[in-house]
Amino acid sequence: MQTTVPAVMPAIDRTSPFMELCGQRQSCRSFSDQPVAHETLLRVVEAARLAPSACNSQPWRFILVETPELVERIAPCGQVMGINGFLKEAKSILLILETPAKLAPVIASLIDGQHFAKGDVGGAALAACFAAAEQGLGSCIIGLFDRPKIREILELPPETKIDYFIALGYPKNIAVRAKSRKGLDELLTTV
Repeated sequence: MQTTVPAVMPAIDRTSPFMELCGQRQSCRSFSDQPVAHETLLRVVEAARLAPSACNSQPWRFILVETPELVERIAPCGQVMGINGFLKEAKSILLILETPAKLAPVIASLIDGQHFAKGDVGGAALAACFAAAEQGLGSCIIGLFDRPKIREILELPPETKIDYFIALGYPKNIAVRAKSRKGLDELLTTV
């Protein structure tokens, strides 16, 4: 495939509200003591609920952990191998579960080997993080966590697939860190 990459990439307008939000959203690893209103957290979940999915299968369920005692019990589940000590400061934890997809995405996955639900649930997690940022909340997706222990604490069936653990709360520091990202010239091929 022959491509042409300009020597200097043109500047991209980042002044739209969405592009500004993309620049402001970051993983928060230090939460303040400020409580988060239930309605604010519901807006985060609503954004996740509205995310697109293959054939509109919506292969997700959400568990919003906001009771302080439960947050205190579940936060250590994300502190595997001595990392993520900041989770004890989180005011809420959003768990996103993968549920069985509708028949159409399942058939499509048999044809081309794709498992659409994982990407769909990831899109819901991203929507939740953007909604959190829009409301001034910090969020951090935790990749390594003790799923069996969470299932035990919440009395979930053993087959429950917990795909995402997202810590939520107001950040202690609202300064936006410089983003270290590869440039478009390294990532983009136009044909």
